[in-house]
Amino acid sequence: KVLINKREHELAEGATLADAVAAIAAQPPFAAAVNTQFVPKTQYAQHRLHDGDSIEIISPVTGG
Repeated sequence: KVLINKREHELAEGATLADAVAAIAAQPPFAAAVNTQFVPKTQYAQHRLHDGDSIEIISPVTGG
């Protein structure tokens, strides 16, 4: 179990950040952080998640 944007999700054993992004069907552009640490997009598929991780998937806000 992990938290994605403060909501609990259950992902398969060995899930990666890419799996978490797919679980919520995030649409680009967005940035992702695991336990408050930014993860480059090129590392999503290699970044393994652990039980209890907190993931934030953030879209930019435009305007002025």
